[in-house]
Amino acid sequence: MAGSARNTIIDRRCVLALIGAALAPIPAQAAQYPSRPIKIIVPFGPGGSGDISARLIGKQIEEKTKQAVVVDNRPGANGIIGTMAVKTAEPDGYTVLLITTSTHAANVSLVRNLSYDPAKDFTVVGVFRSSGSYLMVRPEAPWRDLPSFVAAAKAAPGKLVFGYFNASSRTPPEYLGRLAGIELQGVPYRAIANAIADLISGEIHCLFMDTTASNQYLQSGQLRPLAITSLTRARATPDVPAVAETFPGFQLTGFLGMAVPSATPRQTVEQLNGLINEALTAPEVRRRMDEFGLSYDITDLAACEAEVRAERERWTEYTRVAGIRPE
Repeated sequence: MAGSARNTIIDRRCVLALIGAALAPIPAQAAQYPSRPIKIIVPFGPGGSGDISARLIGKQIEEKTKQAVVVDNRPGANGIIGTMAVKTAEPDGYTVLLITTSTHAANVSLVRNLSYDPAKDFTVVGVFRSSGSYLMVRPEAPWRDLPSFVAAAKAAPGKLVFGYFNASSRTPPEYLGRLAGIELQGVPYRAIANAIADLISGEIHCLFMDTTASNQYLQSGQLRPLAITSLTRARATPDVPAVAETFPGFQLTGFLGMAVPSATPRQTVEQLNGLINEALTAPEVRRRMDEFGLSYDITDLAACEAEVRAERERWTEYTRVAGIRPE
């Protein structure tokens, strides 16, 4: 009888333990992800390549997970404002940064006392690449090609004005100026839309725009490309020469991707990487990426980090040759 009572007590304890375990909170990293909306912070204004790409990939993630994906544009300070918003966010995978050449490569060389460390403060969860930028002018501009543009700049030092809104739009004209021996005047803008508006209205003379952001203006005929900064011509615009055809070796390409705060649980990081890679395989995404001149690969986490590290090294050299000092 005593043994039976003791067994009953033990059984009750086991049942209570099982109930307690069932009611215990599930660790965050083991919970289903995503279980609520994801926010992608784009550190530049609407209409740029980052904004377009974030919305394109976000839509695919939303369809796959049945959770809303919200794109939040936070332009300013060459991408630093939006980047800092993600650095200080809860590292739970629900606040994602659309990273760019500016935020995770060029700013290291361009900004004195940068308030974040791209390598230490973030984990890259996806990468897709740009084929370069077009040197864009108004359709009625007197220059029909890059040599005539350079000749005009030499004839009037400092008179031709370019706009810029991030490192990818500032470094190419400075780099070209060094190689061509010309002096161009730069005007900073908070967002790409403002720079484009001033180019179309004639307030500035030229603008380097990546292939994604340029697409609608090429198709509408609102702007005209003189050259592209990739080493070779783009498949989408075979009639547009590469800058390298006039200045051998000239090459300035960039990248886009996504990252989260470095303290984000590994399981969540891996899930995000999988969702982004799956989005890149969707037919609609592939079609639009080809249309925009973006290249893409299925990239694991190690390859993502290696790609961004290599880009930082390249852009350190670009800014050195361009003669741009940290500000």
